Amino acid sequence: MIRREDVYPIGRLTRTHGLKGEINFQFTDDVWDRVEADYLICDVDGILVPFFMEEYRFRSDTTAIVKFEDLDSADAVQFLVNSDVYMETKYQEELGEDEVSLNYFIGFKMIAGDDGQEIGTIVDVDDKTENWLFIVERRDGQEVMIPAHEEFISDINKEEKTMVMDLPLGLLDL
Repeated sequence: MIRREDVYPIGRLTRTHGLKGEINFQFTDDVWDRVEADYLICDVDGILVPFFMEEYRFRSDTTAIVKFEDLDSADAVQFLVNSDVYMETKYQEELGEDEVSLNYFIGFKMIAGDDGQEIGTIVDVDDKTENWLFIVERRDGQEVMIPAHEEFISDINKEEKTMVMDLPLGLLDL
């Protein structure tokens, strides 16, 4: 059984493509191609299910057309439309430190380096601007945006899923 704590989001299946069981895959992380993964993990009615890829081709730098094994018609893949797609965190560990995607850190607890207090949990990464941001949900439910800059990251513990950040004074008060 695939557990949510062992995966991180990499995209979404958006619509069927053609009549032979192909589906559009909007991805935010191309780790699945860089490590040559055999399968993608899809959220089907709240259950994480691996689907083995027969073939895929890129349409752009954020879109691919994927054909899964044993799903040979548009009707057969229709149930996957709008499914979130995940990748196992173990694949990030195969990559060099410079190749790790920021999406990998979704679900990590962010800790303040100066006092060791928990800032919150990373729930998303905003990559729409040149300066990427971690979206962090605090215990009170408020979200704060923290620059995802390597100068601020002082420690990462993959086993405990924590990230220690040395942030400029007053950043959390904005």
